[in-house]
Amino acid sequence: MSEKEKRIKSITKLYYSNPKVQQAIFNFSKDREVIPRYFQGFGKRPDSLQYISEVMNLANKGTTSFHCSEELWEDTFQINLDMSREEQDELRKAWDLLIDIDSPFLDYSKIAAKLIIEVLEDYGIKNYGIKFSGSKGFHIIVPSLAFPEKFNEIETKKMFPEWPRAISEFLMYKIRQKYNKIVSESDINYEALKERTNLSKEDITKIVYSDGTEAKKGTMFTLKCEECGNIIKKPNHKITKRKIKCIEPTCLGFYNVEKSEEYFSNKDLTASSLSKLHDSENKVVYSREAKLSKANESDFKEEVFAEKIASLDLVLVASRHLFRMPYSLHEKTALSSMVLLKEELENFSPKDANPLGIKVREFYLTPEKDEAKKLLSEAIEWKNSQEKKEERNLERKYSNYQPVDISGVTEGDFPNSIKKLLKGLKDGRKRGLFVLLTFLKSLNFKPDFINNKIRDWNKKNSPPLKEGYLKSQIEWHFKQKRKILPPNYSNDSFYKDLNLLDKQPNVKNPLVEVIRKIKKKNN
Repeated sequence: MSEKEKRIKSITKLYYSNPKVQQAIFNFSKDREVIPRYFQGFGKRPDSLQYISEVMNLANKGTTSFHCSEELWEDTFQINLDMSREEQDELRKAWDLLIDIDSPFLDYSKIAAKLIIEVLEDYGIKNYGIKFSGSKGFHIIVPSLAFPEKFNEIETKKMFPEWPRAISEFLMYKIRQKYNKIVSESDINYEALKERTNLSKEDITKIVYSDGTEAKKGTMFTLKCEECGNIIKKPNHKITKRKIKCIEPTCLGFYNVEKSEEYFSNKDLTASSLSKLHDSENKVVYSREAKLSKANESDFKEEVFAEKIASLDLVLVASRHLFRMPYSLHEKTALSSMVLLKEELENFSPKDANPLGIKVREFYLTPEKDEAKKLLSEAIEWKNSQEKKEERNLERKYSNYQPVDISGVTEGDFPNSIKKLLKGLKDGRKRGLFVLLTFLKSLNFKPDFINNKIRDWNKKNSPPLKEGYLKSQIEWHFKQKRKILPPNYSNDSFYKDLNLLDKQPNVKNPLVEVIRKIKKKNN
């Protein structure tokens, strides 16, 4: 037994012997799936707390923490791994909105938490709970009773995880601009950031304009004629074996690339004194290296993309996903997942969560009827508009697209990132499953092949995903009529975090690699 394990276990029994802690955990467990965690791993599922005495009994048996579902069930013991989505919907009584603010830096989690609370209160939501996660984040809960039983003639209880995910994304959208601004103005320790998250300054910064929109990124090439020395600039120039002829009428020379540099542009931006470069259409573009001056800093600035540092964990909003219960201990820190008041957030320090000196409060408040209806309504409307916008963008993008015959694709045609993924994962298995399902389905593989391939892959995971989760995800993806593409390589939450990239690919998406191989074969 390690020294850390000895220390945690010495605190555990004393802490859970507190009657107020036992009562807080038991009260919150009503209608929830509750699973104890030991140093070796989680207990068996499904399970729940039937009596308050079970809290201490489990602590005596080595339980270090308690985890529960955000879903409320008619009978937790009827849950099984082979349940279909429809069966889960019938058994589910309701769901709470659980917002998980996750960051390796407590200060940034605080900023996000305060902004989220501001938005909730703007929507008339006052009966929410806040608690420390036990490490470097916070959980905010809006109880199920704050939401209407039906919305747009749809039973709310059946819209899990779609509606709570939509709300979480909407809340992030609402705070994004203010959040980025506050974090940008803070003193960021980029060395600590790199050490804890493997993110560099370039990874978390972006060029934006005064309205908060992100600038378009490209590469500006400077070309010089080998004969007369004439210089032209071309954005996003494609380098091929065929050279461009000099535009001077009397010159017979050709252009060579002199240099290239990253640039950012916006077609609506007016000219300013910021290291201007002009492309062939006379649109103004700016190099990143250009220094801001008082004359133009209101138009063009570098801003921190704060979501990269602290964001809302949407992985938590998933069927039967568990989160740490209020007043449960945290194995890594030996701190209590204690409840906080809004005014305590600013000056909160982890030492305040010392398990032997905490104040026990109610986490689950009783809301007014339909208190969160307005938030739900606007979040769904926003989510629908985002999906329609995405569909329109895809339609425009592929309006003149000639479909590629992707029949005859074999695993040998898969990109290295997917081949590496197919060897199995220890961490990020749910994200890995999403990549595989969207990748295989986009390549028009038959359902039987996808089903067998996913199950073969899952056997290589350590540990494998539960059969019930696997089944529900496969069924959900097969039911989708709209095409869901695999994430782009630029999405660090998938390929980079899962350690699937040996080097940065020169294409945007793994599908592009396959299509190029197929085109080459056909040619």
